[in-house]
Amino acid sequence: MTPPPVLGRIVGQQAAVRSLAAAAVHPLHAYLFVGRPGTGRELAARCLAAALFCPEGGCGRCPVCTETLAGRHPDLVVVERQGASISVRQASEVVRLASRTPRLAPYQVLVLLDFHLIGQAAPSLLKTIEEPPSTTVIVVTAESVPADFVTIASRCARVDFRPLAEADVVEALVAEGAARHLAEAVGTVAGGRLDRARLLLDDPGFSARIAAWREIPARLDGTGATAARLAAELLEQATSPVEVVKARQAAELEELTAEAKAAGERSVPGRAEIEARHRREQRRVRTDELRAGLATLAGVYRSRLTASPPSRKAAISVIGLLDEAGSRLSLNVNEPLLLEWLLVELDRLG
Repeated sequence: MTPPPVLGRIVGQQAAVRSLAAAAVHPLHAYLFVGRPGTGRELAARCLAAALFCPEGGCGRCPVCTETLAGRHPDLVVVERQGASISVRQASEVVRLASRTPRLAPYQVLVLLDFHLIGQAAPSLLKTIEEPPSTTVIVVTAESVPADFVTIASRCARVDFRPLAEADVVEALVAEGAARHLAEAVGTVAGGRLDRARLLLDDPGFSARIAAWREIPARLDGTGATAARLAAELLEQATSPVEVVKARQAAELEELTAEAKAAGERSVPGRAEIEARHRREQRRVRTDELRAGLATLAGVYRSRLTASPPSRKAAISVIGLLDEAGSRLSLNVNEPLLLEWLLVELDRLG
C-alpha cells in the first residue's frame, strides 16, 4: 500500500508509516504510539489526522492538511497530562471530549499525550478507549507500557517508534537546509531525536553545555556547597534552549496576529490555547535538556566500565542513579533538589 504524501513527513519510521498508511484508509477506534519523545509520535498523530480529514486522503498541501499539521484544525483535539500523572478529573474531561461530534471532518481525532502515566484514572478511560463514538479516533502516545497501563494498551492497535538513526537525523536536517557539518555536529548529541536536533541547530551553546556535564565528575570535591553550586549552574544552562523556543513562539504569535488582523479579527482565535501549548513546550524543552545532560554524564561513567572492579562497580551504581533521576524528571519534581541529591550521591560513590 502506497502511503499518502502527508506521511512522508515522518522520518526514519518505515514500519510505523506502513501501519499508518493502512489506518488512513480503514481507521480503527484507538491507536497506541509507543516511543520516546522526539521520535515522531506527535507528528505521526497529526499526519494521521490530516490523512483522515483531507478530501484527497492526505495530500499534505491543502488548507485542511496545513491546518491539521499546525495543530489548528477544530477536529484535532490534543490533550496533555497536567500533573505528574493523569487525574480522574482529566480522564473525565477526555471522556467528554471523545463524545463530541466532528465539526468539519468525517472524524474527530483525539490525541492523548504521554498517557502512560495514568495511575488510578485508568478505569475512567477504559470504556471510552474500548468503544469511542464511531466518528472518534483516539491516539494515545506513551513512552512505555507500565503495569497499570496494560489493560488500556491492549484495547489499542500498537505502533512503535524507535530512536532515529544518527544518519536519518543528519539527512533530514540537510534536506531542510542545514549545513552538513552542523547537522553532523548536532546529530551526534541529539540522542536519536529529530526535534532536539532542530533545536540545537539554532542554539550554538549546546557544545559548551555538553562539556559542562562531562566535567562534573572532575569538579566534585566532596562538599555539599560545590554540589549545590554545580546544580545551580546546570539549571541555569538549561534555560538556553528554552530561550530559543520562546523566540520561535513569539514569531509564531506575531504571524498569527497579523493573519487575524488581516481577516478582521480583534484577536488571535484560540490565543489562550496557543499560549498554553507554548508553556507546555517550554517545560518539555527544559526537561529534555536536563535528560540529555544526564545521558551525557552517564556516558562518562560508562567509559569506566572497563576499569578495575571497584571503579566498575561504582560506575554501575552511578549509571543506575542517573537513570532514576531521568525518570523522576518526568514527574514534575523539584529540579534543584533532584540535581543536588544526584550530585551528592555521585560524589559519594566516586
